[in-house]
Amino acid sequence: MSENASQDSGFRLSLSWHGRTDVGRFRKNNEDAFLALTFDAREVRYLGKDGSAPMDGEDFIFAVSDGMGGAKAGEFASKIAVDKITDLLPKTFSLAAMGIDRGCAQILGELFSRIHSEMVTMGIHYEECRGMGATLSLCWFNPDRMYFAHVGDSRIYYLPKNDEMQQLTHDHTHVGQLVRQGKITEFEAKMRPDRNILNQALGGNIQKLDPQIGSVDYLPGDRFALCTDGVTDGISNRRIHTLIDSPPSNLAELSPVERIIKDSIDESGRDNLTAITIEVKSRSTT
Repeated sequence: MSENASQDSGFRLSLSWHGRTDVGRFRKNNEDAFLALTFDAREVRYLGKDGSAPMDGEDFIFAVSDGMGGAKAGEFASKIAVDKITDLLPKTFSLAAMGIDRGCAQILGELFSRIHSEMVTMGIHYEECRGMGATLSLCWFNPDRMYFAHVGDSRIYYLPKNDEMQQLTHDHTHVGQLVRQGKITEFEAKMRPDRNILNQALGGNIQKLDPQIGSVDYLPGDRFALCTDGVTDGISNRRIHTLIDSPPSNLAELSPVERIIKDSIDESGRDNLTAITIEVKSRSTT
């Protein structure tokens, strides 16, 4: 749905979001990170962990990242992944103003490639960064579509107002591939000791990066959720859907993202946990 179409029909679109990260029950440090920002050709503005804003001439970015590496390299890796986004994306508006139309999908591919290259370079030159890597799952909302890019085993979910929840991203693991092929169930995947071994990540020892990039239309009432694997290690896709749509009474007073984090900690909490929920809303212009 375009911005002009929403104006013609007498309403404007807005986004409402909530983000949370938690160290979990057993880890000493948090190697997860999340990002919420809005930007145009002039500036980038970081958004709070909770908020709402109209989609009036600005684009919105939401992302989660799970770092890995020895000592504090994992924390550093996830921070690099989200911080680099703020350096690179606003420049796309200037390119568009000059008539250089590269498209959101191509821009996201270049963004992931540059983050990957920087992490690999730092791993070569700095001993403390050797083996440093990160997952990254990103949603880019513009007035027409939501574009997403993803590498690793964090996840992006799409919950249309009038349809079933969809997992938009693929887990870049051998176990994830077995699930997609129907050879094992989601429950069986959680029991596998090799479930978290990645075959795609930013940095690390990945020679050829192949991010998953796609897009979906959205309408008022649609929702999205981004989660690191600390969340999905504890609860199923079906449970995430329930916690957002029809939570049990003991969790009903919490925001959707707080329900997800709390339930995941109660069920597992073995890893760091991070999630963002986003809802598309409409407001009348008359």
